[in-house]
Amino acid sequence: MPVNSDEFRSALSRFPSGVTVVTSRDEEERFHGITVSAFCSLSLDPPRVLICVEKTSGSHLALESSKAFVVNMLSAEQKDVSDRFASLAEDKFESLEFETGIDGIPLLIGCLATLECRVTNSYDGGDHSIFVGEVEKATVNDGDPILYFRGDYRSISS
Repeated sequence: MPVNSDEFRSALSRFPSGVTVVTSRDEEERFHGITVSAFCSLSLDPPRVLICVEKTSGSHLALESSKAFVVNMLSAEQKDVSDRFASLAEDKFESLEFETGIDGIPLLIGCLATLECRVTNSYDGGDHSIFVGEVEKATVNDGDPILYFRGDYRSISS
């Protein structure tokens, strides 16, 4: 018998993760973004990453249709950005500073790194889809990361 969802969530909360915002653009060229902690590197050659996105999120459809996304790795100063993109706000980009990258997809300002990716594969992952992206461009900045552990934000020093 599999573990129940509460036990599973509790166990996973003990694994600290970085926090990213994955941005994309739908067929009508509207911007989408979602806070994602289910992100990891997959391959160095070719350079690939994977993200896992809940199928019911608005960003899921945009990722399926656009075939490109940007991973914005958040800094310790961007807790408000993480909260904004984890919310159900209608326009998450309103009054937010950003540039555009691959296929006109938003690159958030102030991130530790951004990875501009083309979707190479997607897989069923239960209530999530797993999107594999080949990294076409990487931008790196200095700073400390925001971490997520046991349901709260943390920093490296805490």
